[in-house]
Amino acid sequence: MQKMRNPARDRLRQGELALGAGIRLSRTAEVADMMKTAGFDWLFIDLEHGAISIDTASQMAVAALNAGISPLPRVPKGEYAIATRLLDNGAVGIVVPHVDTADEAREIVGRLKYPPLGHRSVVGAMPHFGFRTMPMEETIAAVNEASMTVVMIESPEGVANAAEIAAVEGVDVLMVGSNDLCAELGVPGAFDHPRYVEALKAVAKACVDAGKWPGLAGVYSEALIAEYLTFGFRFVLCGNDLAFMMNAAKSRSAAVRTADPQRGS
Repeated sequence: MQKMRNPARDRLRQGELALGAGIRLSRTAEVADMMKTAGFDWLFIDLEHGAISIDTASQMAVAALNAGISPLPRVPKGEYAIATRLLDNGAVGIVVPHVDTADEAREIVGRLKYPPLGHRSVVGAMPHFGFRTMPMEETIAAVNEASMTVVMIESPEGVANAAEIAAVEGVDVLMVGSNDLCAELGVPGAFDHPRYVEALKAVAKACVDAGKWPGLAGVYSEALIAEYLTFGFRFVLCGNDLAFMMNAAKSRSAAVRTADPQRGS
């Protein structure tokens, strides 16, 4: 049977970390090769907060397939038409924000998976298989087996229901959206606050108990990431293109100004 490649899922299945790079401001397909060379396993193409179009996201997704890095776009909550079009045109999974209940998770799986797991409309000659025409039975089986459904936990309700959400068949990752969760907990930006830390532990435990992968987004302190990996997190968003560029640019300008022999004269 033809297989569909999903490098991020392959990493997770091998017990390794799957590291993601957020794409919010980039607009060209070259970013896929760049992030692969930089050591990342998946692209978090952000259509929730970014202004990236479906067309641009799809071009990035196809480039990512060829680069050997997994394209996993985030769509606005409830925008299933956007999600399925992206899945048809290169994405190997979808990140859905603000999932609070198991019923919501079941609806997401129903919309994003092919039968028998869901009711997604089928399409032939997909970029995932080099646009080959394949028996529909093989296409459905390969896509259902390789694609990922990532639901974001971003509220106290979502944390409280994490075990039930993780138990939903077809859900692969529960990824904590740290900024929104901290805001909902009344501790915005406090990524070391005890309430937030306890929520992280609860989500990670729910995933491990259900045989799913816990994911972490929004925490970019290297020290905190290292600590939270000990909770069991394996699917980790490490930052985004804006932060990467700004941090490197500020570091370089500061270094050159500091090296100026006439500085302060």
